[in-house]
Amino acid sequence: MRLTEMHFDSGLPVDGYGPGFFRIGGEVVEGPVLIRPDGVTGWGGMDDAVRLEELSGRIDVLFVGTGAETEHVPAALRARLEKAGIGVEAMATPPACRSYNVLLSEGRRIAAALMPV
Repeated sequence: MRLTEMHFDSGLPVDGYGPGFFRIGGEVVEGPVLIRPDGVTGWGGMDDAVRLEELSGRIDVLFVGTGAETEHVPAALRARLEKAGIGVEAMATPPACRSYNVLLSEGRRIAAALMPV
């Protein structure tokens, strides 16, 4: 098996996660989290649209980690984000973390809103 080392020139990668927490850029953060191009903050979940809309013009894609299982992003939230020019990719949190890290290593304009597993 060939392993490829990833390099992160900008942004903070998700180093790990577990029940109720994330390790992002070496720091442990508990609860739902929003990883933005300029740092990490808590996230109020699907009802916290304002923090996500603030990313307009700064990112192209937002990965939404919905927890242990894939859930739909509420239609009203998806519509608000797409109107703000933000593409939304919803999936379970583990693949959202992996996808975020891969695109971050490519230098893409991304963010991640993650619910804990």
